[in-house]
Amino acid sequence: MQIITANNVSKRFGSELVLNGIDLSLQAGEILGILGPSGAGKTTLVRCILGTLPLDNGEIAIQDTQMPNLRMMDKIGYMAQQDALYEDLTGLQNLVFFARLKGMKKRAATEQAHVLMRLVELDRDENKKVVNYSGGMKRRLSLTAALIGDPDIIVLDEPTVGIDPLLRELFWAEFKRLQGLGRAIIVTTHVMDEAEKCDRLILLRGGSIIENGSPEELKAKTTQGTLEAAFIESARRSNKGGDAA
Repeated sequence: MQIITANNVSKRFGSELVLNGIDLSLQAGEILGILGPSGAGKTTLVRCILGTLPLDNGEIAIQDTQMPNLRMMDKIGYMAQQDALYEDLTGLQNLVFFARLKGMKKRAATEQAHVLMRLVELDRDENKKVVNYSGGMKRRLSLTAALIGDPDIIVLDEPTVGIDPLLRELFWAEFKRLQGLGRAIIVTTHVMDEAEKCDRLILLRGGSIIENGSPEELKAKTTQGTLEAAFIESARRSNKGGDAA
C-alpha cells in the first residue's frame, strides 16, 4: 500500500535551488533511507513531506491526501535533528503533552508514555526534568515523542547523530519492530552502515536524487561493492551529466 508519493518536487530559498525535481514513494512496512552529505537537501525534503515548507513546484500526497494538511499530522511522528522538548517539564510530562496534542485521553497518554520510556530505558528518569537530561537521554526522549500516539508514518531526521553505538543499536531495533507492525518509516542519514539497514535508499546530492534502489542493488552497480562507492560513482556520473549542484 502506497503511503507517501512525491512528484517533481522543487524548493528554492531565494535564488538557491535546494530541491530539484524530486520523485519518491514509500509503502507501508518499508524503511526508506535518504542518504546524503550535509547540505544535500535532506532536512528540506523531510519538511516538504511534512507540509511545514511550501513547495515551489510539484506535489506531495500522504495516504492520498494532498499536503500540507493539518489533519494528517496526527498520523505522522516526527523526530527532528534538534531536540524539540520542554526542558522545564519532566520526561513523562513531555510525552503526555505531545500525546494530548494528538487527541489522546490523559490516562491512555500516560500509560503509553510509561511503556515508551521503558522501551528506551528512561523509566527511572521519567519524573526528572528534561533540563537535567544528558544529550543521549534527550535523543531517546525525542524518539518516544515521535512514537507517541502510534502514528502510521514515522519521519526521523538524522535520529542517531551524536549517540553511542549501543544506543544506536537500541534505536534500530525499535525501527525494525515498528516496521514489522506495518509502519512506514523515513530515515535521513549520512552514515553508510546505517543506510545498509534500510529497505530502499535514495542518494541525494545538491538537491537532486542521483540514485535510487535497495542497498544491495546500489552496491551491485560498483566494482568495490560498497555504498560509499555507489555514492561516489553516482556523484561522478551526475557531474558529467551537469545535474549536480
